[in-house]
Amino acid sequence: MTAVGPRMFNLDRWREILDTLWRNKLRSALTAFSVAWGIFMLVFLLGMGTGLQNGVQKEFSDDATNAVWLFSGRTSMPHDGMPVGRRIIFTNGDVEALDGLIGVDKITGRFFIGDGRPNLMRVANNVGSYDLRSVHPDHLYLENTIILEGRFLNDLDIEERRKVCVIGEPVAQFLFETSAGVTGRWIEINRIPFQVVGVFTDEGGENEREKIYIPITTAQTAFNGADRVHMTMFTMHSEVTVAESKRMADAAVARLAAAHHFSPADTQAVRVRNNVEQFQNFMQIFAGIRWFVLIMGVCSLVAGVIGVSNIMMIAVRERTREIGIRKALGAKPSDIVVSIMQESVFITTVAGYLGLVAGIGGLALIDNLIPPTEMFAHPEVDLSIALGATLLLVIAGALAGLFPARVAARLNPINAMRDG
Repeated sequence: MTAVGPRMFNLDRWREILDTLWRNKLRSALTAFSVAWGIFMLVFLLGMGTGLQNGVQKEFSDDATNAVWLFSGRTSMPHDGMPVGRRIIFTNGDVEALDGLIGVDKITGRFFIGDGRPNLMRVANNVGSYDLRSVHPDHLYLENTIILEGRFLNDLDIEERRKVCVIGEPVAQFLFETSAGVTGRWIEINRIPFQVVGVFTDEGGENEREKIYIPITTAQTAFNGADRVHMTMFTMHSEVTVAESKRMADAAVARLAAAHHFSPADTQAVRVRNNVEQFQNFMQIFAGIRWFVLIMGVCSLVAGVIGVSNIMMIAVRERTREIGIRKALGAKPSDIVVSIMQESVFITTVAGYLGLVAGIGGLALIDNLIPPTEMFAHPEVDLSIALGATLLLVIAGALAGLFPARVAARLNPINAMRDG
């Protein structure tokens, strides 16, 4: 065993290996390509799968993943003598009632402004149209909004129906031509003056930053909404399970059904969006994708390794006479085994490294060429996984060369020289 180390790093032996590979350039190139392609596909597919997962997680990062959304709709079932098709209208009282449910952490309602018409914002001669949202203070936590300056809406703003607003950083930059030092200044929203109390940013992308938030009660008063609420959403504790979130959603619908006299089983009266369930479903899908990609990549690697083994068997047959002469001159069986295995390991190591570099380079190129979207962002691969796969490939290369090497070591020198 002690002699294997020096034999593995014998300079003359490496020259012999390189000379053999050079004399069989096409065979060596095809073998190396099959190995490089296997590691490239593994790295590339894993990276693309990660890109899909990053895109979906980025989409969810804008909203709390432990939230349930409730949208008012129309009844589709008769109940207590009430007709089908009756519109359900949430109120401020409904939001307060849901806030009293055990398990509700943060809650907000929304009153939609403008009925689809653009909302115009003006500061001096700067006029723009932005998404205007009327919310409760807890909205800060449901949309993962980050305050850069000033504050978000508070309970006093709701109670006193104050004409205050919190604006996105791009909105401040356009209207005031700066995003700093704008708190306390005034803007016109649909010709109604509002005072800026805060500036925010949002990790959900540029679209989420180009918004303006005002107190829901102020919007109801200023834009003829009475106490109507179009939708409400609430969060639960951060470790909530899918089953718990479903029970909470059912409890919320039951509370609303009792208040508005519709059947709790009527899924059209109140439409439910359960972020907990959706996020869990996406994670399960991507777990399946990762396993599929991993299996496909491993299959590619196995195919490459089998190719190496087959090529080495061919090489042994082609060099039967050479091996016989070496054994006749005193070469030990272990020398023959090490020589064949070295050649196999060299091919898999170099080809595996090239495939790894090509895979990572391809992912970097795609990342630079394709901007992040809602379904795809920043394809990347865990370097430890890639290096582990390459190391495994080297070991597999050694094993791939082991069988041909053992065949070569067992050759009878006299028969080998005669048959060669």
